[in-house]
Amino acid sequence: MQKRLSTLLDNCNIISIMGKNPFDNIVIIENIVYASRVASKNSIFFALTGIHTDGHNYIDLAIKNGASAVFVSTMPEKINSSISYLLVEDTRKAMSFFSAAFFDHPAKKLKTIGVTGTDGKSTTVSYLYQLLKMLGKKTGFISTVEYDSSGEIKKNPFRQSTPEAPEIMSILSEMVSNNFEYAVIESTSHGLSNKTSRLAAIKYNAGVLTNISHEHLEFHGTMENYINDKANLFRKAEDFCVVNYDEPTKHSFISASSVPVLSYSLEDSNANIHASSITLTESGSQFNVHCNNKEIKTELYIPGIFNIENFFAAAITISKIAEIDIAEIIPLSKNLKSVIGRMDIVDMGQNFTVIVDYAHTPGSFTKIFPLIKKSVKNRLISVFGSAGERDIEKRIIQGKIASEYSDILILTDEDPRGEDPMVVINQIESGIREGFDKSSVYKISDRQQAINKAMEIAKPGDTVLLLGKGHESSIIYKDKSITWNEKEAAIKALAQIGWSK
Repeated sequence: MQKRLSTLLDNCNIISIMGKNPFDNIVIIENIVYASRVASKNSIFFALTGIHTDGHNYIDLAIKNGASAVFVSTMPEKINSSISYLLVEDTRKAMSFFSAAFFDHPAKKLKTIGVTGTDGKSTTVSYLYQLLKMLGKKTGFISTVEYDSSGEIKKNPFRQSTPEAPEIMSILSEMVSNNFEYAVIESTSHGLSNKTSRLAAIKYNAGVLTNISHEHLEFHGTMENYINDKANLFRKAEDFCVVNYDEPTKHSFISASSVPVLSYSLEDSNANIHASSITLTESGSQFNVHCNNKEIKTELYIPGIFNIENFFAAAITISKIAEIDIAEIIPLSKNLKSVIGRMDIVDMGQNFTVIVDYAHTPGSFTKIFPLIKKSVKNRLISVFGSAGERDIEKRIIQGKIASEYSDILILTDEDPRGEDPMVVINQIESGIREGFDKSSVYKISDRQQAINKAMEIAKPGDTVLLLGKGHESSIIYKDKSITWNEKEAAIKALAQIGWSK
């Protein structure tokens, strides 16, 4: 793809230009980069300022590798007259709007649904995607786990739940090229924040909120900032929004929206869609759905009452955006499939239960532990950690919640990053409730060894719950990342004690 630089600058809020002026000369752009090492001929380089590095230090390298233009927030002293230097206040925000223009504003050519919240985002995105496909709608999606821009689901190659703007716009552009009608985007607080502006140039038709709990305060600073950043989705939505009516912070989102807000609830009859007669089973749930003066009985073959909430969020959103009677959508709940790494049972014939789940926040802990505890026949053995260089306060809360439901705790690495893994583990341990048997607490930094230990001590009827990694394919340390597959790690541990199929 080739574009003239001068045609892509309308919404970039350029303060000044030095070097080669793209309005006086033809400057061709073929690629957008923000890492100097991947710059190539006719690429444009955005100098981003990050936590650990500053892209302005790599401008010369980007030019050496072929960049013909650079966006900067500080003009360098040394100017190459053959290169266009574009000064803006915020290079991240400029990159979002430049990327949208470069890819011909793909979000404007799709009916775009954004999903935000602390927990349940990926699952709700998946339900929206699955249901729209069942209804015959050509649909793509981008989530933490996977994406589909061509009719084929692929593993998300980015560690970020919300990729940077060039990647997002490229994926949306592929959807447009493949004649998709709908796009569902998992929209994280990081992506919605003005600090990153990854989603700043996305045009949303609808915004959906799942729930809010303690997460990412290392980035947002306070819960108020966290909520405010997530509410940017509701500020951006152009047609309507959907809110969880059981969420205590719902009014912060309702007041942020300038368009109608629909609601869903497990029991509040004031919501647009709500449930009654909920019966939970090991394999899922049965419930009655109330919407538009109709009552419809249905089932969901995915465990967890929170999955009813996720289904309601998806169903009412589709009913509104696709103008389809809710009565046509509700029965499709029976056909929904779970997401990779969410309530994923590992069965190698062993006489105890092993479950892999991505739960890694206090909010998700408060949902998954009561659910699992109800079905445990003997002891609950929980294996989890907490992310390094992330929200420190949640570690104590995680330890407290897990100790209220578990019989044995095995604390281990999640993604230590630059922190000492044992410091993170000790902080989790400090939250364990008073009276918990400390001899039932194991601190094993190596995650494979921790899982091995869980399998070794498991007895018939026990449940081993592996939390925090789910679908993720790596564990990040200070100086390296190791390849990781939680389910395969569980299977390996089971094989070591004689369980294999």
